[in-house]
Amino acid sequence: MKKIVSLTLAAILAAGSLAGCGGNSGEGGTSAAESTASKASEGEENGSQDVSGEGAGTVEHEPVMINFPTASASGALYAVGAAITNLWSTEIDFVNASSQASAGGIENLNLVSDGEAQVSIAISSNCYQAMNGTDSFEGYAFEDLKVIAGLYFNPNQVVVTEVSGIDSLKTVSGKHFAVASAGSSVYGECQNHFTAAGLTFPDDINCEYITFTDAADMLQNGTIDGAWIMSGAPASAVTQACTSGCKLLNIEDDIVTALQEEYPWYAPFTIPAGTYPGQDDDVQTTAIKMVMFCSDELDEETVYQLTKTFWENIDSLGEAQGNLAGLTPEEAVKDIAELPLHEGAARYYEEIGVLN
Repeated sequence: MKKIVSLTLAAILAAGSLAGCGGNSGEGGTSAAESTASKASEGEENGSQDVSGEGAGTVEHEPVMINFPTASASGALYAVGAAITNLWSTEIDFVNASSQASAGGIENLNLVSDGEAQVSIAISSNCYQAMNGTDSFEGYAFEDLKVIAGLYFNPNQVVVTEVSGIDSLKTVSGKHFAVASAGSSVYGECQNHFTAAGLTFPDDINCEYITFTDAADMLQNGTIDGAWIMSGAPASAVTQACTSGCKLLNIEDDIVTALQEEYPWYAPFTIPAGTYPGQDDDVQTTAIKMVMFCSDELDEETVYQLTKTFWENIDSLGEAQGNLAGLTPEEAVKDIAELPLHEGAARYYEEIGVLN
């Protein structure tokens, strides 16, 4: 399959070095590039910067610009990326980072692989496929992919209208259902799950290829029967739909088991009762861990500082973004589909005793 890269986003990312939403832009609209140049100038005036951690001595480091694609501007991942890049730009003298909207995980992986972005987030399944050149990445293996941290589990959330009569994945057959854009990670989730449920995907479904935001609007208006949302819970699109009387589907045990037998990245996941309006019971679904990744071309010291700064400020990040709340370095190296850690990240995890 030809690699899916948005020319529009490529232009946005190029412009991101001038105006990223996560950048440390400063008062009066100072651009990321100007801010980076200013940091470099300050470094020359003030001497070497100590970027190696306490007691490690001083190390000079060239300014580093990081573009960080996320997902649609209405999704939880967009806000997560903005919080992380703002932290890095504020706390690491030689780093200027900016986050941008994107089409999501598959595009993020392609952009980092192509060198148009430096750090991003995707589900571990897509990272595994990218590194091994399978599925959407066939013929375009991202062999230099390295992990900075495993983050939170990203649950699949199947939302349907009450009047649709849908009560299981099997009964989505013939219904008008939003599956996100063809080739996206969400589309892949639909393919895996509906196939495990015995449907021929996409032929058995009247598919609508739209964003989460549009899906929520159409669910609210009753113009579609259901939608597949993959996002941290609570997700705004799901909240909007449930406010209008929609409900979440349980994914049956046999489907979860079938998925786990074929794919190494799936985990059972429970969306607790009360997460959404009108949700009186727990909902069983599947989830995949989100992974923050980069290319091996990003140097060890930079990745060490990114990792260290992220974890030393995880409490404040968690207060700002609920999806990051409660994360620990110990869990960051688990359930990541055996993807390799970047040497800079591994150095930090070894330093704090998470890795031997």
